[in-house]
Amino acid sequence: MVAVIVTTILGMLVNVIPGDPATLVMGPRASPELARQVRAEMGLDQPVLVQVVMFLWNAVRGDLGTDFVNHQPVAAILAAYLPHTIILAVVALGLAALVGIPMGVYAATKPGTVVDTVTSLVSVSFITMPSYVVALLLLLVFPVLLGVLPATGVGDITVPADYIRHLVLPAVALALVWVGYLARVVRSGMLEVLGANYIRAARALGLGERLIAYRYALKNAIVPTVALLGVGLGDLLGGAVFVEVIFARPGLGSLIVEAIEDRNYPIVRGAVLVIALLFVLANLAADLSYRVLDPRIRVEESGRLA
Repeated sequence: MVAVIVTTILGMLVNVIPGDPATLVMGPRASPELARQVRAEMGLDQPVLVQVVMFLWNAVRGDLGTDFVNHQPVAAILAAYLPHTIILAVVALGLAALVGIPMGVYAATKPGTVVDTVTSLVSVSFITMPSYVVALLLLLVFPVLLGVLPATGVGDITVPADYIRHLVLPAVALALVWVGYLARVVRSGMLEVLGANYIRAARALGLGERLIAYRYALKNAIVPTVALLGVGLGDLLGGAVFVEVIFARPGLGSLIVEAIEDRNYPIVRGAVLVIALLFVLANLAADLSYRVLDPRIRVEESGRLA
């Protein structure tokens, strides 16, 4: 259903956006007859519904069309760019979880204190900062002023140290917003769990606060966060567009921007469809893991079946 909606919207946009793709591809000297022939080869002379059905039918068979500019299969081009975007999004989400979850736990164990207030201010500040603003600030500070990290490019993937050096700034720029989100959600969940009877019983047994927080309270408080991580991965895949452009990093985002400038609709349509499917898969994985982590859902489902 998501693929149908996304493809339909993209098919409608081709007819709404000013400019004839065939003329743009062939240049201003293209004759009307040749432009009509190229438009027919692109399938743009068909109704939107026919274009959507044909695209989806070919996509199911692994054919996403042919690039207008280089005349290469779209699937092969996406396969070359997709790993860089997935690596960037996954590393950014892992970084956000690594920083945001301990921040939320620490704030929840110090409610009402100066530490809690400062943590809340930092979290909200991170949430309100768009990733492209953070990317520009990082670009000015580290490569330009300090000269410690590369400003652009992706590095050599066969040399892990070089690839990681090029990955640090884009990943931090993407992760910072989700550090704030995760810190706030974990803090809220921890405050509810820390008032439960089994936590009071653990304190009465003399267990340390760090052990109670990370071993017993976080186990239950983390469940809503898992669902948020699925949404976060989809959001990071979409947010990578600006970051990849700013850092001149190859990926689906920079590929889409370049394809829009060239009116290269097969690339745009294929890349957006892949991002939409990845978003759906990320949310599906989050739902499945949610059921595994929360035994109450399994008990409720078994009760309904019985």
